Amino acid sequence: MKYYIIAGEASGDLHGSNLMKGLYAHDPEADIRFWGGELMDEVYHGHQNGTGLVADYKDGAVMGFWEVFAKSGKLLGKLRRCKSDIIAWGPDAVILIDYPGFNFRIAEFASKRGFKVFYYIAPKVWASRESRTRKLKRFVDKLFIVFPFEKEYFTRKGIDFIYKGNPLIDAIDGSEFVRESREEFLRRNGLDGRRAVALLPGSRKMELSFMLPRLAGFVDMMHSMPEYAGLQFIVAGAPARTASDYRTITEGREDFVRLVFGQTYGVLRHSEAAVINSGTASLEAALIGTPQVVGYGGSPLTFAIAIYIVKVRYISLANLIIGRKAFRELLQYYFTPSAIASEVRRLLDDGAYRERMLSDYAEVRKALGGSGASTAIAAAMTDELKRKS
Repeated sequence: MKYYIIAGEASGDLHGSNLMKGLYAHDPEADIRFWGGELMDEVYHGHQNGTGLVADYKDGAVMGFWEVFAKSGKLLGKLRRCKSDIIAWGPDAVILIDYPGFNFRIAEFASKRGFKVFYYIAPKVWASRESRTRKLKRFVDKLFIVFPFEKEYFTRKGIDFIYKGNPLIDAIDGSEFVRESREEFLRRNGLDGRRAVALLPGSRKMELSFMLPRLAGFVDMMHSMPEYAGLQFIVAGAPARTASDYRTITEGREDFVRLVFGQTYGVLRHSEAAVINSGTASLEAALIGTPQVVGYGGSPLTFAIAIYIVKVRYISLANLIIGRKAFRELLQYYFTPSAIASEVRRLLDDGAYRERMLSDYAEVRKALGGSGASTAIAAAMTDELKRKS
């Protein structure tokens, strides 16, 4: 079978790579072409020769309503290129991984052209833009969801889905960066044994422009306090970024702020607390077991629109999964250096507070199910194609 996979972000590259492993396992003749990143490309070259990677996701992922509008010309060019490539290659299935702004348009195009369309990791229509469910029903042959609370929602909406658990369990439990010792992590990255706080400001320019100035104020505030002057702050650099993107927080703070690329799981695993931009990383921290506080914000216009259309009680997936606040969420004007410092101090020093959070984390992991989700989803996809071929 021929599979055309589209992933537009770092998390999609991770899940796409694990899905590809499953597809190759269940369909030895699998021929895969994809939009993604280096993780997917590594899996591809372990099974196929040639060039399977059409475009790297690092080339311009954007977020936010105004930011998307501002880059609409570039996105339209990518859409035209993708559509032409799908037609020329003629896959048996087009597999879309999250990235709804782009992938909804591809779903409509591919469906109208007669291609089988699978959507893996459902767009968060339960949080906002619920009208998109009509497009899921019309243009997607099978939806593959990854959160237990989505089952009731999509059943109520009459959308055909398959749930096999959450692939983050496999990604985290199988990561070398989670398994290695703290001593090895510190040695490899030239770090010392001081207590560490992880900083995950996100990957998109909009996220960095909001998070980094506030995080810089926070680390300066903490470093000025005698009892916390010995802390080191480890910034988890995103694969799509360079060191210059983080100068706002690293420049002039080399003694207590360090930047580490490509090891987000290791940074989380070997830190006592974390400050995280809302997104997949907050769920990863919960599964790894790192106490955290989440921040979210953006331009005033983007935030105002988001508040208007978002219909969920929490912005963090872990909090949504258990239906209560396992950890604090500081939004927009509440995400200040002093508020961050107050919460991190509690995460570091209040043992009972940490234990309650870790207990909630265990509930999150239990709700997501066991291991093997990526392989099970790949098997379900190949079965769907065999059944309808």
